[in-house]
Amino acid sequence: MRRPTVLGALGVMVLLGAGCGIPAASDVRVDGKGGAATEAGVISRGSEPPTRTASVSDNGAFVSNFLSAAAGEPDRAYERVKAFIAPEDKTRLQDKKGSEVALNVVRLREAVYTPNRDRTTTVKIAVQQLGVLRTNGTLAPPVATETEYEFGLRSAAFDGGVDGDRAGLYIINPPNVLLLSDTALRQYYQDETIYFWSSDRTRLVPDQRYRPLAVPVERQVNEVVKWLVGGPSDWLRPGVVGLPDRTELINNATGGNGRWEVNLDMSGDDQDGIDQLITQIAWSLGDLTGQLELKIRNNAQPVVDLGERRDSRVLYPYAAGPQRFGVYDGAIHPLDFDGEPSGSVPLTPEANRNVVSASLGLAKDRRILAAMVVTGSGKNRYRLAVGTGADPVSVLSRSGGAGYSSISRPVWLRTVDNRPSRGLVVADGQLYRFDEAARMYPVPLNLPSAAVTAVAAALDGQRVALIAGGRLYVAAVNLDGGGVSIGPPRELVTSLTNPTAVDWGREDQLVVAGSVGQPAIYEISVDGALETPLRTDLGAKVTHLTAYPTNRGVRAASGAYMYEANGVAYRSSPFERIEPGRVRDIAPVPTGVRPSNPSAPFFLY
Repeated sequence: MRRPTVLGALGVMVLLGAGCGIPAASDVRVDGKGGAATEAGVISRGSEPPTRTASVSDNGAFVSNFLSAAAGEPDRAYERVKAFIAPEDKTRLQDKKGSEVALNVVRLREAVYTPNRDRTTTVKIAVQQLGVLRTNGTLAPPVATETEYEFGLRSAAFDGGVDGDRAGLYIINPPNVLLLSDTALRQYYQDETIYFWSSDRTRLVPDQRYRPLAVPVERQVNEVVKWLVGGPSDWLRPGVVGLPDRTELINNATGGNGRWEVNLDMSGDDQDGIDQLITQIAWSLGDLTGQLELKIRNNAQPVVDLGERRDSRVLYPYAAGPQRFGVYDGAIHPLDFDGEPSGSVPLTPEANRNVVSASLGLAKDRRILAAMVVTGSGKNRYRLAVGTGADPVSVLSRSGGAGYSSISRPVWLRTVDNRPSRGLVVADGQLYRFDEAARMYPVPLNLPSAAVTAVAAALDGQRVALIAGGRLYVAAVNLDGGGVSIGPPRELVTSLTNPTAVDWGREDQLVVAGSVGQPAIYEISVDGALETPLRTDLGAKVTHLTAYPTNRGVRAASGAYMYEANGVAYRSSPFERIEPGRVRDIAPVPTGVRPSNPSAPFFLY
């Protein structure tokens, strides 16, 4: 009997026959393959994973619970998992202590259950290795290479009363590793964002962590401060700075009833640095309200209201509310949608010509930043055109040389000061940085020799997403010294194959176009572990994608993105094709003439 069920990328969502024990012999049972991901809202969340006897004798539910058992506070992870393992096999799983406790997070692809004549069942689960969840809340790149795990199930009744519990099932011949499904990661952890200062200490840069829901709320401050003391995620280190060396937390952070006390042993008496640390802690505590008293070696700093500090030190200097633009007949035009702000094109008509794709932004001093791919003549007919200045920009500089056969949509690396702006663009498979004069400089990448096809910059200007060689990466950006260097990229393991376009939709989420057997768009966390399908019925490959990046500092509706597939542009929320009637400031189309399709939509913010 083959029974396909929904065993998707988010874990064993098993739909097996309930209450059936382990038969003496029957056919192999297969769970999967299911969809590539499950909508985020359908998984009920709880603080503690189920116990061994919660599933009674249902094989599929028991395996799902086994792959959740490690979730929670790390110091009891082995105890929770070993409760599922038969007494005679508990020693096969070797305990580790302290910071050595690590969970292998996997995405389940398929489970095969084969009943044996000795009334046990052999289980084979096909997995995708997502990463290693460390005790500091980071999900590091995967270390294990296994694509399949095999173990067995037997009835607890076989024990004849061993351990005083004959109900339910046991795992036999278990893997010698703590496994955690991505379903359990979503269900029993809260994904958190903490912040580190950029390498030039001008802005805060997000860093994703996971906090077990079993950790009491009153310990949240302590956990966050320990994360900050421990430093940033490995891939983010080239673009940020941690706390001073040898910084330690003196005792635990304490408090309650709206007042929190943090005592640090930290070198230096730089008051500006201490003030920046208070801002860093305030934003890293999320929406926690109340008062913070920071002590440095028992010397108290002035008490700070957390909410007031966040309100007075904004994360990103940009106005709320997206303005939509697109390209129509070689020129940039506003796109009009009801209930949304609609601006004017900040370019003179003479500068707004022969445009293929564009990126417009606002600098801190309200200058317009314009970067466009424009057409010319000849085989290598594409060039980069860049202009900055007051609205409207009238003078554009163009890249030199013979031109390029292909150029991606350029992106700006946003800054919070008035330094000259810099951007990134992909041309003929090479990543380049460009300046306000459209000069292009190759950016070395520590990647296998594969063509780069897309780049997207986060709102903080210190992180990028890349597509190279058909794989998705994130990397930190260092802007010290006037140049642009990219740290070692981290590959993200996702359900999507052959990604074609990417942008940042939120601080810790990417919007990515690729394939799950057919063209699709997914929202994917910055570590690749959490993913949600946004559209799976595209029908054609996405060649252009742009998103409006939301964050905790700007309370705007999330999920706004636009894309182009097969020469037709679309928008989300609500989903609709972008018709010529949405394009503003165009001449009427003569009767009998088919209007052009709007293309390359983008946001100005």
